[in-house]
Amino acid sequence: MTSLSASLVRGAVTSPFKHPGRPGATLPTDRLTLPAAPAAPGPLAAYRRVCGFPAPESGPLPLTYPHVLAFPLAMRLMTARRFPLPVVGLVHTWIEIVARRPVQSDESLELTLYAEELTPHRRGTEVTMVTEARVAGALVWESRSGYLSRHATNATGSTREADGSPALPAVAEWRLPGDLGRRYGAVSGDRNPIHLLPLTARLFGFPRAIAHGMWTVARCLAEADGQPGEIRSVRADFRAPVLLPATVTYAADPAGNAFALRSESSSGSGTGTGGGRVHLTGAVTRTS
Repeated sequence: MTSLSASLVRGAVTSPFKHPGRPGATLPTDRLTLPAAPAAPGPLAAYRRVCGFPAPESGPLPLTYPHVLAFPLAMRLMTARRFPLPVVGLVHTWIEIVARRPVQSDESLELTLYAEELTPHRRGTEVTMVTEARVAGALVWESRSGYLSRHATNATGSTREADGSPALPAVAEWRLPGDLGRRYGAVSGDRNPIHLLPLTARLFGFPRAIAHGMWTVARCLAEADGQPGEIRSVRADFRAPVLLPATVTYAADPAGNAFALRSESSSGSGTGTGGGRVHLTGAVTRTS
């Protein structure tokens, strides 16, 4: 936790001096690693509670949890002097996770993280970060994530906007409290100011604090996972921020493989399935 706090401070100090979008920007080639260790039971239980996962004493980790365990590595790399984007204000835009097999909560995971590429985006520059988890040297879990640094640009690259897919039927409605960003930040270590308070969110163009993208996908997986460890992969795209507090609808196809999170109110400025604002769309694959 001390090293994570140091990374957060370093990110706050160095961010104003970074200029995303400058020609010739390159990524550091470092591959950062955390030595093999099992998940600590207390933090894992707290994560399960905040995200809505069942709380067994043993069994598979939530599919998203290795991403959380590797967050200190991500912060260390993204706050390094040679990393070209300011970490303060980075917005998570998409994630792909593949578990080659269910990862048990008592297994010792060695985690590796590195930056893969920079991509022009019409709202700025997007970086792809890769996380890998190994048990006894064997790759058992991996993810790729996109993070957007917003800045003025003429780029016409990737946007990953809503694709007009057919409406999915509503399954559940969730009321999200105003302090959800602070609660998830406490269990994940992700204390990006856009998630914490209305005042700090407004500094980055948001009228109120926004929910973490990783909380929204984790909460959707907790709803979709009929049996722990059944879901083997997920692709999720974060379409529009969830302003806190909020009431949102989880929707899914009858098989529970395609899902979305949306606001049914027509007051949102976005468009998409169900006549409301689409915050997240995704799809999973299962073991059977």
